[in-house]
Amino acid sequence: MHEYDITLKSVLRRLTGSVLRELTGFTVTRWHNVELPAVQNRRADMLGETADGTLVHIELQSTNQAGMAPRMLEYATAIHRQFGRFPEQIVLYVGEAPLKMNSRLTGPRIEFTCRMVDIRSLDGEALIASSRVEDNVIAVLARLGNSREAVKRILLSIGQCGLKRRGAAFEELMFLAGLRKLEPVIKQEARQMPILNDIMDHAVIGRERKRGMKEGFERGLEQGLERERQIVLRMIGKRFGAVPATVKKQVEAFSAPKLERTALRLFDARSLDELLK
Repeated sequence: MHEYDITLKSVLRRLTGSVLRELTGFTVTRWHNVELPAVQNRRADMLGETADGTLVHIELQSTNQAGMAPRMLEYATAIHRQFGRFPEQIVLYVGEAPLKMNSRLTGPRIEFTCRMVDIRSLDGEALIASSRVEDNVIAVLARLGNSREAVKRILLSIGQCGLKRRGAAFEELMFLAGLRKLEPVIKQEARQMPILNDIMDHAVIGRERKRGMKEGFERGLEQGLERERQIVLRMIGKRFGAVPATVKKQVEAFSAPKLERTALRLFDARSLDELLK
């Protein structure tokens, strides 16, 4: 799951009722956390319930997906199987490109429609003016005039939070800002606010360190696998003589499991064809 997806769901669940109602038309009083029954196990992004028992299903989408309406119909039927009623459905679009997804699906004796809502329908200025930091953070995705000035005001609001909340809000802002390519602006502006310097260093350097560790681990695995391929090729040469170029190329493309199976069969196989089949 994308980091923005986790962060956005977390922030949306904590939004004030007025903001979520403006986006969806509903005031959700509680959120469900369920795996939906389906041929493929699928988890709805957000499934909530209003005070009168209306189910509200929100899917987050950062790109224009051609098959979104059929996908939402699958969700609707899965939710109906689990809860015995159909939900009100909203695709909340948070992407940078203009919203172009088709919300309608028609066929013989079927007509299905879900709502498509661009998060930029929200007034970013109103969100920044809110006293709640969750509203301020989500404003980075909403409709803004001057993005840099908006970022400054959001950062000022975050700076006024307690230390623990300040760090979490800054992390959330950094993740969501990636959807608007505003991370460089946030880094520049945060540098001008001494109260955010330590938090920014921790958030930015921490993410870069984790990324570097992951890349280093993956490089190490690939280097180890390459050494194993060369050992297996030498063993093949010792068992069957000179290794043809085609066989060498084939072995060099083996995955780790296939390489292991080949090594185990090496001394039982009576020919290269039998070994590599």
